[in-house]
Amino acid sequence: MRKRLLLVGILIAMAALLSGCFEINEPIDSDSEGIWNSFFVYPLSFLVTYIAEDIFDHGFGAAIIIVTVLLRILILPLNIKQLKSTHAMQLIQPELKEVREKYSSKDAQTQQKLQQETMALFQRHGVNPLAGCLPILAQMPILIAFYHAIMRTEEISNYPFLWFELGSPSIIMAVITFATTFIQQKIMMSGTPASANPQMQVMLYLLPVMIGVFALFFPAALALYWVVGNLFMIAQTLLIRRPMMREFEKNNGGSK
Repeated sequence: MRKRLLLVGILIAMAALLSGCFEINEPIDSDSEGIWNSFFVYPLSFLVTYIAEDIFDHGFGAAIIIVTVLLRILILPLNIKQLKSTHAMQLIQPELKEVREKYSSKDAQTQQKLQQETMALFQRHGVNPLAGCLPILAQMPILIAFYHAIMRTEEISNYPFLWFELGSPSIIMAVITFATTFIQQKIMMSGTPASANPQMQVMLYLLPVMIGVFALFFPAALALYWVVGNLFMIAQTLLIRRPMMREFEKNNGGSK
């Protein structure tokens, strides 16, 4: 639950950053100065523009999809680590609950014993409670930089893709963003103890709603990034989750 709250907090902070910081109204080009512009925003803008103009004849929508997939592949190792850590944490929740009930007293000695038993439980199952936060932190500058690349690359706003304008908000894309985010969350929680947790059920809806609202006000090009990223994560979860769960249950099925 704490990870989910952390994620919501990060998204709120990210929305504040996206709303107007870092020269958001200044066009990005090779002459833009500063570490942020030179090493984060302009490389993404250049990559999208190069793919769109030299490969797809001004197909900026297709270029955004390709760059999104490339970025997801780049952070794939971290995402796999997050996925494994998240599911491992979910699967050991019954044991973790037993430990907390066993050491429910608030005195210092009992609380110290609770910490020791909790860490021993994590080590026994190979769980790192902080590992799930790393991909979130890694994706923040990438997403913000990609948003700036979209907003500050003038060519993107001048081209349509499918039924929407890349530089303008799209209600349909916002709905698709909400739906794909919800499906991704649902698949990740399916079949785990967290799926029966009322607090986690609230987060199942809260996070997609927040991202859907963001997509409603941001350019559709950013919503396209979110949708493609969600579809990538859904496929990644389906391809990795089942063998990972079988391996975890094989190694830890007998522990209680």
